[in-house]
Amino acid sequence: TTSAFDPSAVYVAGARRFSLEEAALLADGARVPLATQPLQADFAPAQFHATHGIELPESASLLSEVRAPGGALLLLGVLMGLGAFLRRWTHTSTVLVTAVYLSYGVSRLWSLAVDGTPDPGLIGGTAIELLIGTLGAIALRRSPERRATPNVLPNLTGKAA
Repeated sequence: TTSAFDPSAVYVAGARRFSLEEAALLADGARVPLATQPLQADFAPAQFHATHGIELPESASLLSEVRAPGGALLLLGVLMGLGAFLRRWTHTSTVLVTAVYLSYGVSRLWSLAVDGTPDPGLIGGTAIELLIGTLGAIALRRSPERRATPNVLPNLTGKAA
């Protein structure tokens, strides 16, 4: 290994050097206390949503619609987490982190514009989702693996990729 500064890496207090992809995945993992949210959304949806002032009526159809995303997010969370520990999963996990977090963040911004201001906890969640999704997007743009995969991120500079 070299001791030269690598601008595409994140240094943590003299510890080992993390790639930007790993940093995005670690940011996702840093919200581990929130990782139980998909479980709560699946197994106790009324209580989970009540924390943000949302009252769910006793409707089997509505509860089914509320539980389904919780299961999907639980599986996606496991797949995203693999990249922080298994090098061969890092790129795939970063793609998932970017897609999931940016889609949630942008959708919440859209809802803010058309539906009004939600609970402050949801606004804070929006900021975190956009931050983690943006870190993932930056990591993907810098990733050497992006040359081996289809270019799914736009080249906003106008220069050839």
